[in-house]
Amino acid sequence: MIRRIEVEKEYSSCRLCPRECGINRTEKKGTCRVGSTLQVSRAALHMWEEPCISGTSGSGTVFFSGCSLGCVYCQNRAISRGQAGKEIGIPRLTEIFFELEEQGANNINLVTGDHYLPSIAEAIRQAKKEGFRLPFLLNTSSYIKAETLKRMEGLIDIYLPDLKYIREREAARYSFAPDYPEVAKAAIAEMFRQQPECRFISVGGSGENTEPDETTESDETTDPDETTEPEEMTEPAETTEPDEKAGSILTRGVVVRHMLLPGQLIQAKLIVSYLYRTYGDRIFISLLNQYTPMEETLREKYPELCRRVTEYEYHSLVEYAVKLGVTRGFIQEGTAAEESFIPAFDLTGV
Repeated sequence: MIRRIEVEKEYSSCRLCPRECGINRTEKKGTCRVGSTLQVSRAALHMWEEPCISGTSGSGTVFFSGCSLGCVYCQNRAISRGQAGKEIGIPRLTEIFFELEEQGANNINLVTGDHYLPSIAEAIRQAKKEGFRLPFLLNTSSYIKAETLKRMEGLIDIYLPDLKYIREREAARYSFAPDYPEVAKAAIAEMFRQQPECRFISVGGSGENTEPDETTESDETTDPDETTEPEEMTEPAETTEPDEKAGSILTRGVVVRHMLLPGQLIQAKLIVSYLYRTYGDRIFISLLNQYTPMEETLREKYPELCRRVTEYEYHSLVEYAVKLGVTRGFIQEGTAAEESFIPAFDLTGV
């Protein structure tokens, strides 16, 4: 009961995100468009994250409703605006973690849960008390205070932040957050402080943890009195380098994403340069070409965003990263800008 009161207190005059709206979210919605009760729109295995996150088993994604940033081009608009989702309590969220584990998830992927971090932290603590062992991953826009992130130390194993902008004018125009570049830089620095080294486990070519072969009956007669000690089960050893042939899953570390926007090639190159010169190969950089224009919401005020990224733009960005020296990174092949990459927010698993 004491813990529940402490969690609710965090929302009573909410200043969790850089907007610091000060709204009592236990009574009404904040600028994140949701109240204090967890609102989840989907909890299921997701196959379309980076290979070291999804593997072949899938990432156990939990999509939270609401968003503290609110980009005009948001591809998850149905949930980021708080228009979809089901309200659940902290105990139910903990149950969802275990259900995703039973489905074979490699990790628990908390998607846009920044504005619920006090509740999420409590759910993680409870899960760990009950023996939960999968890594927890925070999938975030990076519009989050460093001081808020500090309270997640020891709870989050993998950080998957965006770095959307490095220039104020685009941050202000497309996300109404001119302070985004500095806020995001500080947030990513705190994530790196907590998880300064990427660690992997090999899971075999199938993407699943390798188990001993099942024993079969021998044709030879065995002495019934003869007993053999069972082999002791050991945890897969962590390494700092992924093994592409064996298949590797990230267990700790930071992967920074940047989704290229149409007409924003120069800014994208500045972002890659900043990340590489700041962190080198100690993080992974994931370059995305999956931008999908939501023309009906952009046509009038943001016509420059009413197209997809061209092959030239994306290839130019990738070539720049390679010439810069980036070796730890991910790129998307082919046309990823399809609505099939946007899951159905239909309360699956909630």
